[in-house]
Amino acid sequence: MTGTLYGVGLGPGDPELMTVKAWRLVSTAKVIAYLAANDSESTARAIAAPFMPEDATEIAIPMPMRVEREPAQAAYDAGAKQIAAHLSRGEDVVMLCEGDPFFYGSFMYLFARLAESYPCTIVPGVTSMTASAAALRRPLSARNEVVKVLPATLPEDRLREELMTTESAVLIKVGRHLAKVRNILGLLDLSSRAHVIVKATHEDQVVTPLLDITEDHLPYFSSI
Repeated sequence: MTGTLYGVGLGPGDPELMTVKAWRLVSTAKVIAYLAANDSESTARAIAAPFMPEDATEIAIPMPMRVEREPAQAAYDAGAKQIAAHLSRGEDVVMLCEGDPFFYGSFMYLFARLAESYPCTIVPGVTSMTASAAALRRPLSARNEVVKVLPATLPEDRLREELMTTESAVLIKVGRHLAKVRNILGLLDLSSRAHVIVKATHEDQVVTPLLDITEDHLPYFSSI
């Protein structure tokens, strides 16, 4: 008998936005895995920390945040091997995932490496997109309106084209691409309708009209 890998969505930051199922799995876990970007404190672990058992075995997977894909792929390979060792011994592993595991979540890369050999269960979570709409107190869509989720990493022409053909849009991964996004929104006369949400639902959440932002960079957990 092998253990089961649980990809557990924790929501965007507020621990109270974890689902009951996520709370149950985290609070009873024997082995807990999570990513730690650039060897810093894991945001996912910080969300789940109030509910983690003190005697749980922790697997911290260092994740280099770089443009090149090779370092990240190597980190996923190494993390998958550590998790597989526990699964092969019949131990369940709870993988902590910010937001939702399959909505731009890093868990999907570990899932791809392990799902064919071990049972896997996905526990969905509240996304930063819906959390940002709640923080802004603005509905994302109504009736037949189309919502597009657009990574700011897309080429400028593609972003402009997508924004021209939608009623509502969420731009994620803004970070160092803010200047490009600001320019496109300005050309489309959308700047006055755009708001920046930084670290939605965290204690230091910030909601600001785009026109009030003077910097060309935003923190990693930012969306428009």
